[in-house]
Amino acid sequence: MVEAFMLIQTEVGRAEVVAKQLAALPGVVSAEYVTGPYDVVVRVGADTLADLKATVVPNVQQVTGITRTLTCPIANGAPL
Repeated sequence: MVEAFMLIQTEVGRAEVVAKQLAALPGVVSAEYVTGPYDVVVRVGADTLADLKATVVPNVQQVTGITRTLTCPIANGAPL
């Protein structure tokens, strides 16, 4: 399994709602709203990096209220 952290910025006041919506998506391992330069941190996973890029990441990015994402593949798992 390949996993990544997604750092997400949302519209003002939408972090909690976005995190709850993200938690229900397939491929999302966890979703937390946080303070700092990003509003939500999501851990996502898929069988391959190609699956992660083709399905999971785009599904996350389509959630209403998200303004920007940064995807950081986890390097200590399967080779990238």
